[in-house]
Amino acid sequence: MIPTAEPLSSYPKYWAECYGVAPFLPTSRAEMDALGWDSCDIIVVTGDAYVDHPSFGMAVIGRLLEKQGFRVGIIDQPDWQSTKDFSALGKPNLFFGIAAGNMDSMINRYTADKRARSDDAYTPGDQAGRRPDRAVIVYTQRCKEAFPDVPTVLGSIEASLRRIAHYDYWDDAVRRSILIDSQADILLYGNAERAIAELAHRLSQNEAIANIKDIRGTAFVRDTLPDGWTLIDSTRIDRPGKIDPHNNPYQSDEELAAATGGKCQVNNTNDSDDGSQVVTLSFLPKHSKTDRAKTVIRLPSYKKVKSDPVLYAHASRVLHLETNPGNARALVQNHDGKDVWLNPPPIPLSTEEMDEVFGLPFQRVPHPKYDGQRIPAYEMIRFSINIMRGCFGGCTFCSITEHEGRIIQNRSEQSILNEIEDIRDKTPGFTGTISDLGGPTANMYRLACKDPKIEAACRRPSCVYPGICDNLNTDHDPLIKLYKKARKIKGVKRILIASGLRYDLAVESPEYVEELVTHHVGGYLKIAPEHTEQAPLSKMMKPGIGTYDRFKTMFEKFTKKAGKKQYLIPYFIAAHPGTEDEDMVNLALWLKKNKFQADQVQTFYPSPMATATAMYHTGRNPLKGLSYKSEKVNTVRKIEQRRLHKALLRYHDPANWKVIKDLLLKSGKKHLIGEAPNCLIPSKPVGTKNFKKKGVQKFVTKHTKQGYKPLTTKKGKNKL
Repeated sequence: MIPTAEPLSSYPKYWAECYGVAPFLPTSRAEMDALGWDSCDIIVVTGDAYVDHPSFGMAVIGRLLEKQGFRVGIIDQPDWQSTKDFSALGKPNLFFGIAAGNMDSMINRYTADKRARSDDAYTPGDQAGRRPDRAVIVYTQRCKEAFPDVPTVLGSIEASLRRIAHYDYWDDAVRRSILIDSQADILLYGNAERAIAELAHRLSQNEAIANIKDIRGTAFVRDTLPDGWTLIDSTRIDRPGKIDPHNNPYQSDEELAAATGGKCQVNNTNDSDDGSQVVTLSFLPKHSKTDRAKTVIRLPSYKKVKSDPVLYAHASRVLHLETNPGNARALVQNHDGKDVWLNPPPIPLSTEEMDEVFGLPFQRVPHPKYDGQRIPAYEMIRFSINIMRGCFGGCTFCSITEHEGRIIQNRSEQSILNEIEDIRDKTPGFTGTISDLGGPTANMYRLACKDPKIEAACRRPSCVYPGICDNLNTDHDPLIKLYKKARKIKGVKRILIASGLRYDLAVESPEYVEELVTHHVGGYLKIAPEHTEQAPLSKMMKPGIGTYDRFKTMFEKFTKKAGKKQYLIPYFIAAHPGTEDEDMVNLALWLKKNKFQADQVQTFYPSPMATATAMYHTGRNPLKGLSYKSEKVNTVRKIEQRRLHKALLRYHDPANWKVIKDLLLKSGKKHLIGEAPNCLIPSKPVGTKNFKKKGVQKFVTKHTKQGYKPLTTKKGKNKL
């Protein structure tokens, strides 16, 4: 069974509860004075504009701590060139909470081609440059300069996904844990409501932050192994033919026991990264909860994973296998003589706790100080509702599972319906359309393992790859009922679904597909098969294109039955690990055969901690057991090849004609050049005459019944 945790509502309120609820969490001394505060207990520093909405991390954490009785201030998008903005609210009584924002600051500021972005959706006026590179590190340094004796607590997805040594795409090198580089006191990973509430209460009781080492979902620096703990040495890779007595971290306890007949062999060695004596076991016997709670796995050190790609892949594999809160063990990794210790993941929130979090007194609008300036990220979500958290899909290029976990955390039906009514009654500009009812995925609401015991013991990285697990409940009835009740609410005209749809799950419920297609598609439904070829799909952990075809058949059937004109828009990724040039050519041919001409395409972006990023960096496959002779993965690293793969997704664009032609000639595929139906590109570029502008050829398309076609004037000429 998944261990239990103290409910968020179980803590006695802090004394400052007497100040009540703030209209907005204060961002200035004047606002603090208006509330009657002489100081803040906690100050949250964030790289995003302050939007008091449950889709923004600083608002969720701030309002949650306010509910616990603390006075919380917000320093949003401070000028990091000095300590002035970091001192604006005075010295916090308990700690600074430091976040980059809803996105990793490097992904927010740079494209997949490492070009600086000209906009920032989380900033008023869409203005770029309002946050520094590696914001968590910079903000922490400024907080320490302003108030050296105040504890610093890291959070947000930037800290969460950089909690151990990780490959950094922008440095093209392995960086240390962000905890080491920032010199913060503690790091909270995941959504962190449990950890932040417990930490705040314990600090308010004068417990030193250096002594707080037992909160799940936290990382910190530890000098020595505590008494009573068993250390599993996982710093090396087994070599073929050698009998190596140390534990195989890839196997479950049961598999290990069966493999060794249930005997435990102990071997003392001095082969650990830090030179200390460790105990290595031939297998882990079936531990009691106490045994597992006192077991830590030593990963290869920062120094080793930085210099040895195979050890990096090995460390990534072990970390991803230790993510289930039901069986995960602590991890430790040495960084130049300092041990970064990661406690097991947090216990998922119950439905009651999810309702509590989303029922906090959010204003649901940006702070008034922005004076009505447009914040694109807010505009995107202001009429949308998050109904769940987590994802058990395990897509290797995605970091949702690493951050939110694979166990779905659901809100109650009534909580969701209440929020729809709140949007109707309180959100400016509401005209009757809810833009999304979803989350990390559109249709994992209330889906879970059929047996809690199996769920707690499972170490699979995905519940739906290579096929849907027999133990997974795929019943979409609760979601169908929610949709039906939501669209009957007075004042609501339409409920749209915009979150990513797991179509491999949707095809298991034709009733769901019919409800979705009949009532919740706004003309276009975007889904993400990501590729057509098995080689890259197997590295993504995505289903084959045949599943997409099954869903497409259902979509068209129910669209026709509803008497509507609706279109399915597939998304694809270029240059993903495991992709060869030929795979992209075949994908382009599939697109042409199916009359798709994509306007917007994405190139693989190696985000911190993702499994696909480990493949990109190491050229190895951490989805399988590793050795120095194990499977190698083709990676697309040169910028010219990455752009070529992206160009193939837009085979129809005249600007891409030459590079595609050169590839086809070089690879012996001249037969794909010409005017025949089976050709990929014409023998000469077309449509370029009217599209020349500063050397760039534009090509605008529109979706029609026959596929994507160029926009034309009445005379048949291309137009912008």
